[in-house]
Amino acid sequence: MNRFVKTFAALAAASMLTTGAAAQTARDVRGVSPYESPRDQPAPKLVVDPPLPEPLTFGIFQAQYRVDNLRIVPVFGAEAVQVSPRIGHLHIIVDDLPWWWADASDNNTVDLAGLPPGPHKVTIKLVDPDHKVFPGQVKVLNFIVPEHQQHAH
Repeated sequence: MNRFVKTFAALAAASMLTTGAAAQTARDVRGVSPYESPRDQPAPKLVVDPPLPEPLTFGIFQAQYRVDNLRIVPVFGAEAVQVSPRIGHLHIIVDDLPWWWADASDNNTVDLAGLPPGPHKVTIKLVDPDHKVFPGQVKVLNFIVPEHQQHAH
């Protein structure tokens, strides 16, 4: 009887593991198929963490980000909007200045150095290859750089 219980328990555990693995599809792991139209894909999503506190003490802004349902690549132009899976890049604006830059590196962290002490604002926009912002995908980070000594970069 003891052998029957052990065998039954092993089969039950294997069944649970198999069920869990089967529930995760290739799409769940790899993303959408290149044959799927961008208009039929889930909306892209930008997630940005608050800046790391220690680098701020040196006037350095470092905030990690993640993008879902989009690949960040250095491809631009109206024609690239139709690429599947969907592609895009970031626009980064510091302190509401009239200029911004495009980041297509996908290194998962925005890194700005040389910020003077005081309040600052960094705006990060998730945009398509034609520089149009995806709806609702603008993140604004307000933070304060404390008084600090100049740091060699």
